[in-house]
Amino acid sequence: MSHTLFVYKNIARWTHHRLPRGLFARSLLIIIVPMLLLQAVVATVFMERHWQMVTRRLADAVTGDITAVIDLLDATDDRYQRDILRIAARDMGLRASIEPGGQLPPPLPKPFFGLLDQVLAEQISQKIGRPFWIDTLGDSRFVEIRIKLDDGVLRIYARRSMTYASNTHIFILWMVGTSLVLIGIATLFLRGQIRPILRLTQAAEDFGKGQRSAEPFSPRGASEVRRAGLAFILMRERIERQIEQRTTMLNGVSHDLRTILTRFKLQLALIGDGPETDALNEDVEEMQKMLQGYIDFARGDAEETTGTASLAALFRRQQDDFELSGKTLTYTVTGRDAVTVRPNAFGRLVANLASNAKRHAERLEIRANHGEKWLTVTFDDDGPGIAPELREDVFKPFLRLDNARNLDSSGTGLGLAIARDIARSHGGNVELSESPLGGLRATIKIPC
Repeated sequence: MSHTLFVYKNIARWTHHRLPRGLFARSLLIIIVPMLLLQAVVATVFMERHWQMVTRRLADAVTGDITAVIDLLDATDDRYQRDILRIAARDMGLRASIEPGGQLPPPLPKPFFGLLDQVLAEQISQKIGRPFWIDTLGDSRFVEIRIKLDDGVLRIYARRSMTYASNTHIFILWMVGTSLVLIGIATLFLRGQIRPILRLTQAAEDFGKGQRSAEPFSPRGASEVRRAGLAFILMRERIERQIEQRTTMLNGVSHDLRTILTRFKLQLALIGDGPETDALNEDVEEMQKMLQGYIDFARGDAEETTGTASLAALFRRQQDDFELSGKTLTYTVTGRDAVTVRPNAFGRLVANLASNAKRHAERLEIRANHGEKWLTVTFDDDGPGIAPELREDVFKPFLRLDNARNLDSSGTGLGLAIARDIARSHGGNVELSESPLGGLRATIKIPC
């Protein structure tokens, strides 16, 4: 029982991996496979019943004519042989001749699919009962039959159409032709049904990347697809409305808090310089940086429109920053240099990961691979790294680890959280792993 279940699971797994993934291909399979099975059953029934029955009746008729010719030859004198053979050719369609003293040739090999050979041999054995030799594989227009007589061999050529149901190919051609027409109609119909689903998918992907489709999306297709499209439009409008409300609120909060901080700076400036005011000025500056970090994280960059950014230019800017700090940054770009993203947000994503490495490592290697479907950027440093069990925790907002590798420039614990938020807003993600340099590897992967 367990062995059978294991075999069944392996067959199911093998079939699952080789089935097409797309809805269009699977729908065609749902139509084509039952049609092929039905045609196979119909063809089998036709071959086994109709074709065999017709062939048997035709072979029986030819065998009966041959039996009549042999009986006439046995019942008459030799001087009437020519007349009998002439009558057989004229009235029966049998080209016959007699070879005096002839012998039967050795039997031919049985054909793999020899319905005629089998049926004709059975009929001759039952009705004639003499040694015989048949060739159903020779000339495609004739079947040769040789019957051993007392004083020779009767050699007969019968048209194949007289012994064999030769119009079967017409049935097969009609069956195959009809199937091809039905498959063509089904393909056109399915394309029309799949197209609205693909448009809905594209609209959802564009919205997930923060992009606007070139053409406004409108639900089309079957009623279920229209309902799904309408639900997507309503969901998109709710999200856009929430983003707009959040942006308006954050702008108001940012303005009010910055006003208070500006008032603090003004009051400290009126007090004058001194040890106490220097410390307070530093606190105010730190508060302003932290406030900006919180606002940036809460607001995100969803309101920014997409554009084209140069990978080499982004990496070169970080390379200059590393050189000013006396550290090393190298980068390579494979594939296209230009990438379609939200430029400011993507630049901040790269800057956050690079500054994180600069804070804890002396060397950083950046490799970008811009393929047909994905842009993959890896950041490898030689710093202390992060324990595997803590690599997901560092993406949590405001969480600070002992090594503080998730801090941004303001020290708020939002550096990697902002980086992942930006990557996900582009439809991708940021993941951490161990670097070949001994430190931390950060991998950006976003769809092109």
